[in-house]
Amino acid sequence: MTITTSNKLPHPDDGATAGVLPLEPQRNWLRPAVIERLLPVADGLISIICGVACVLFYDLFPSTGPFTIETYASASLLIGVNFCLLMMLQDGYRVKNLVELSQQIKMTIATWTAVFAALLAIAFAMKVSGEFSRGVTLSMFVLGLVALLGWKALVSRLTIYALQSGAFANGRVVVISESDMHKSSDAMLELRRHGYRVSRTLEINSHDLTSPFMMSAIAPRLNDLIGYCRQNRIDQILLLMRWDRQNAIDGLLDILKILPIPVYLVPDANVSRFLSYPLVNAGSTWTAELRRAPLSWSERAVKRVVDIVGASVALVLFAPVMLIAAVLIKLGSPGPVFFRQTRNGFTGRDFKIFKFRTMRVLEDGPKIVQATRNDPRVTWIGAWLRKTSIDEMPQLFNVLKGEMSLVGPRPHATAHNSEYEQIIANYAFRHHVKPGITGLAQVNGYRGETNTLELMQMRVEYDLSYIDNWSIALDIAILFKTLLVGFHQPSAY
Repeated sequence: MTITTSNKLPHPDDGATAGVLPLEPQRNWLRPAVIERLLPVADGLISIICGVACVLFYDLFPSTGPFTIETYASASLLIGVNFCLLMMLQDGYRVKNLVELSQQIKMTIATWTAVFAALLAIAFAMKVSGEFSRGVTLSMFVLGLVALLGWKALVSRLTIYALQSGAFANGRVVVISESDMHKSSDAMLELRRHGYRVSRTLEINSHDLTSPFMMSAIAPRLNDLIGYCRQNRIDQILLLMRWDRQNAIDGLLDILKILPIPVYLVPDANVSRFLSYPLVNAGSTWTAELRRAPLSWSERAVKRVVDIVGASVALVLFAPVMLIAAVLIKLGSPGPVFFRQTRNGFTGRDFKIFKFRTMRVLEDGPKIVQATRNDPRVTWIGAWLRKTSIDEMPQLFNVLKGEMSLVGPRPHATAHNSEYEQIIANYAFRHHVKPGITGLAQVNGYRGETNTLELMQMRVEYDLSYIDNWSIALDIAILFKTLLVGFHQPSAY
């Protein structure tokens, strides 16, 4: 067993219990807890500033009518407070989430939109919506969202830089580690990045940890460590050893109880990979959700409401486009406007999917060949419809019928399902939710032909990630991204 001290200079006369030199001056200055409290205030100020700025801009034009700054400032404050509260409920201000810019963008867009929609509905119900200008309100929504997204991007970059440079300060810790585990532990690396300064490390050989005489063997050095903690204002003690060392952990806790310092057990490599999954309370027991169940009835109800409203609005907005597409299909080649094909939906049930016909054939059987580049079966108008995803628009009717959702794993032909279920692990798990018109795989470039097994495996990985991490915020983010990339699909033939 050895004791290593991060700030101790070696000396030939030093013994096992030699003294420790004074700690180096603390250079860390950022407190994560302080940042997590200040960020909601900053978001609220941005909301108010954007609201007042929109009013002042519109007030420059007499023809738009007089506006009361106090009214819009109060509305902006209300919006900002609700936005911050919802972000806090989603842990949007936690340092570990600040570095995930894509997650911050999704969360911000979904939360900002939801707050505006809810408050507008309340204003309409209370018959006070007439007091607000539509131009000012829309400007507040757009300007506020753009400002918040820019601010989130800046905060994310600054947080990443602070973590990399070691600017965070979370206190001094002492580590009691099994052998060299502290040198290779990902958990310890993460703790250091978040400002935990390891002042001293006590290493215990694996053999000693299993010995019935462990406590007597390490008692002198453990007493020295206890004295060190008392003299140097140590904030925490971390135990880093395999979690099956129950006797050793209990023995250490029994001795360390004389210190008024919290003691934490750091996950070992085997436990860490399971703790990365969501923790779910099952009665008085905590469990790691290795694979989530299909959406609960309340989640399905919320998703269904979004689907009905979204599909209805989309049908109204895209009706002219769909009408033009139908006319061009009839003029381009003989055959029906719509193409129906058997697909597998929720729990694997069969249903008939609607699409605009883009080929000269209507394949629907045990063998179906995917479209390829320059496929002679694709009509001239069909190639354009597939490139722009307009051929998928009739699936809005499938959404209204309840067979599909706006967002979910893309449904594959029954023939392809039977093939891939045999060769791709967890493929069938895609049927735990309704299939979607668009999905996480599609907005990440995995749309169209899957001419290799690797491409299909990547698509399935995205589908499984969507199911495991589903939320309304994720659905809204995917829909927004679909609008941005929907008319540029180089892999769709």
